[in-house]
Amino acid sequence: MAGLYIHIPFCRQACHYCDFHFSTTLGTRGEMADAIVKELVLRKDYLEQEKIETVYFGGGTPSLLDETELNKIMSAVYKNFDVSKDSEITLEANPDDLTEQKIINLHKSGVNRLSIGIQSFLEEDLVFMNRSHNAAQAIDSVKASQDKGFENISIDLIYGIPGRSESDWKLNLNTAFELNVPHLSCYALTVEKGTALAHMIAKNKTASPDDEQQSEQFHVLMHEARTAGFEHYEISNFAKAGFRSRHNSLYWSGKKYLGIGPSAHSYNLSSRQWNVSSNQQYIRSLKNSELPAEIELLDDKTKFNEFVLTRIRTIEGINLKDVELAHGKQRAEFLMKSVNDYPVKEHLSLHENIIKLSDEGKFFADRIAADLFQD
Repeated sequence: MAGLYIHIPFCRQACHYCDFHFSTTLGTRGEMADAIVKELVLRKDYLEQEKIETVYFGGGTPSLLDETELNKIMSAVYKNFDVSKDSEITLEANPDDLTEQKIINLHKSGVNRLSIGIQSFLEEDLVFMNRSHNAAQAIDSVKASQDKGFENISIDLIYGIPGRSESDWKLNLNTAFELNVPHLSCYALTVEKGTALAHMIAKNKTASPDDEQQSEQFHVLMHEARTAGFEHYEISNFAKAGFRSRHNSLYWSGKKYLGIGPSAHSYNLSSRQWNVSSNQQYIRSLKNSELPAEIELLDDKTKFNEFVLTRIRTIEGINLKDVELAHGKQRAEFLMKSVNDYPVKEHLSLHENIIKLSDEGKFFADRIAADLFQD
């Protein structure tokens, strides 16, 4: 089984914290849809005829696609790939796009999972982040999607916003719980170079995120989500039973995936490939049946380090038997020694050949993974 990711690089406006590839110039949307279809045709053999288990429309804002554009892309997916009958087909959406008719059209197109970019249910947070929706639209979008038959819904929330209290964060979480959303993706606010937020902080127009505040709110998140019946199955992801993200789980378990669209990444177990981060260059190249991409062949050390990076984020952790099978006995022994010698004992555990992060360690997952890499 493999996954298909399709990047839709358009947004109505730029969120202050975002450094993903997108454009607020929407006039080339039709050309982009045609280019995406062309890439799907050109790269139909990349996954070597493996059955497609998941299709994920990310961005950007995929909900900006109109019915014709989305159906054109979906048709090309089914024409060129062997898509499983019970495939998970996710589309990221902004609340202000989810009108009644839009939701009906998404259902008709074959989308069966929505990932709604709420970010916060608090009006002041949405203004601070420069989101295109308001608090009322955030709630209404979830209810409208449920009313029209969408059961598999995920929402994004951001914690650690400067000036926000623990009670503010609990209010966000409780609103999600009351809406009976079965999946949460929750991220700490980060400051990425070149973003509006970075410039605001540099000019002292807003405070920087506080690490201690973010750590405290992360612990609140873990406690409240578990109390509400969610499984914390990956560092940033929480799901009710049966509602894990199958697509993202595919990344964390090291399966193949094909990325379509500008800036999209692909992985086929031996190499990584990424498309150019330019809408104009992407469209121009595909018109000439050329693929504007770069490729990196992965050596054994890189494969091992990526194995550590992805597995340690999950509830299953790192099984040393799997390490030995995939990467050899020497690297399994290296990893065991690294964990046994790790200086912050309360962050990691090794029990019955399984390495896992503690709740305290989860906030530092990326740092810990890097400490376990082989140089």
